[in-house]
Amino acid sequence: MSHEEDQQDKRGFKVEDRRRFSETGEARPEHRDSATPPAATEPPASPAPEPPPAAHTPPPFAITFSTFVISLSTQALAHLGEISHPIDNQVAVDLVAAKQLIDILGILKDKTQGNLDASESSLLESILYDLRIKYVERARSRS
Repeated sequence: MSHEEDQQDKRGFKVEDRRRFSETGEARPEHRDSATPPAATEPPASPAPEPPPAAHTPPPFAITFSTFVISLSTQALAHLGEISHPIDNQVAVDLVAAKQLIDILGILKDKTQGNLDASESSLLESILYDLRIKYVERARSRS
């Protein structure tokens, strides 16, 4: 064993190319006896098509409890008709969906009580208050 190989062994691993075929597609010398004829081999797999660039784009911000709560409240506001749909700019009112999101935020408030810091707790309280007021106003105006 040479000094270089001895040094590689001390580092813990040795990289060894064990592929049957070279980059040109020919069988490597150590695999020539067991290699199948080129006509019987499958052509090299073509690279998979790349997904659209949006799939590689990381989110513009980190997901935290506060951003999660704001996301749910934005959806509730859209269902209350307070903001338009971002794609078609249509304003649609769906009180059932709005109530469901408000109830989910209420459940989060109850289940996370004592586990939030002051700013998260204050954010959740104020969002719930505002959404409940807007829901009552919208429900009364539709009656």
